Amino acid sequence: MDVIAAVEGSVNTIGYGLAAIGGAIGVAIIFSAYIQASARQPESAGYNRTWLILGFAMAEALALFGLVLAFAVGG
Repeated sequence: MDVIAAVEGSVNTIGYGLAAIGGAIGVAIIFSAYIQASARQPESAGYNRTWLILGFAMAEALALFGLVLAFAVGG
């Protein structure tokens, strides 16, 4: 039985790692889109900053949900 518990812990760790990678990729895409939009239209940077923060918060929330799920399934 101890081997099964160890495998479950490893699977949870791998699952959270994948969730963190997904969040990091999402944040990178969001920031790159903001930089491109600001470079093309500098006067709209203030308006786009609102959407940047909203998108960043949502992408990070998904990574945090992955962390919570790893603990919930593991415990």
